[in-house]
Amino acid sequence: MDEIRFTIERDEETGLLTAYWDQPGGGGITTNGADLAELEHSIREAVGVHFDPGEEPSRIRLHFETDPVLSAA
Repeated sequence: MDEIRFTIERDEETGLLTAYWDQPGGGGITTNGADLAELEHSIREAVGVHFDPGEEPSRIRLHFETDPVLSAA
């Protein structure tokens, strides 16, 4: 598998970023993080556990359901 695509949403109740990927045929990965750095770490860790060695995707794409906004001040 060359690439998998996680959908990223912010949980309005907890404020956490939640990432999910639905595996074709069933199953998948869901993980979360308090910020983008923590989420990236959680995704990499979950992908490493989910796939057998040598079967991991070469790219992990993140799709944000809503665009993140950076504070300029």
